[in-house]
Amino acid sequence: MNTPLIEARGLGYRDGPRQILHDIDLAIHPGEIVTIVGPNGAGKTTLLRALIGALRPSRGEVWRRPGLRIGYTPQKLAIDRTMPLTVDRFLKLGAGAKDRSGAARAAALEAVGIAGLGPVQVADLSGGELQRAALARALLRRPDLLVLDEPTQGLDQPGEAAFYRLIERVRRDTGAAVCMVSHDLHVVMSASDRVICLNGHVCCEGAPVQVTAMPEYRALFGLGTQGALALYRHEHDHAHDHDHGSAP
Repeated sequence: MNTPLIEARGLGYRDGPRQILHDIDLAIHPGEIVTIVGPNGAGKTTLLRALIGALRPSRGEVWRRPGLRIGYTPQKLAIDRTMPLTVDRFLKLGAGAKDRSGAARAAALEAVGIAGLGPVQVADLSGGELQRAALARALLRRPDLLVLDEPTQGLDQPGEAAFYRLIERVRRDTGAAVCMVSHDLHVVMSASDRVICLNGHVCCEGAPVQVTAMPEYRALFGLGTQGALALYRHEHDHAHDHDHGSAP
C-alpha cells in the first residue's frame, strides 16, 4: 500500500478526568475518502483536531508526510454574520492569504459551484452556500488532504447529497484525499471509500459494505435503520479500560 499522508499511532487524549480518545491507530492514504462516524461525545472532532495539529495528544503520536498541505473546515465557523464581510474577503482570511489572488479565489468559487458570489455578504448566504464557501477557502491551500468536520450540518437531505457529490468531484479533479466526520449515514455509505466507527476508540473500520455488516457498527447504530442514524448507544460485548496507559 502507498505511503499514508497522515497516520495516528496509539493516539490518546485526556481532558481533565475524561479520557476522550484512547489507542487510536489509523492512516489516511492519497486520494481516498474516509468518513468517521460515531455517537455524540465519541471524540470525532477531537480526533480531527489532533490529526491536523490543533491539539496535542496525551499519548501516542501523529505522523504527517513532510510538506503535507491540509485544508480544514471546522464544524462551526466562527463568523459574526452581523459583521460586514464579503465572500471574497472571507476567502482572503487566514494563513497563506498573500497567495490567494483574485483569479485563484474566483476559480475556487467556481470549483465549488458558487461562481460569482465573491461580492456577496457572508450574512446573505444560505447554509449550503456558506459550506461551499468554506470548502473553497480550504481548496485555496491546494491541499493534499481535506479535513471536514460535519460539512453538511444544517443542510436538508438534497443539500447533503449535493455536497457529497461535490466532494467526490473535488477528489476526482484535485486528487486530494478527504477525511470527514458525518452523521449522514445514508449518504456516507455511498460517498466513502472507507468508514471508521469511533466511540473513544476505533470500534471497526473498512469498506462501507463490510462495516455495515459488522456487529460493532450495528451496536452503535442499531438495526433496521436503512442507514439512518437512529440510535446513539453502544452496547459493548467487551470491556474498556478507559484509563489504560494514563496517569491516575
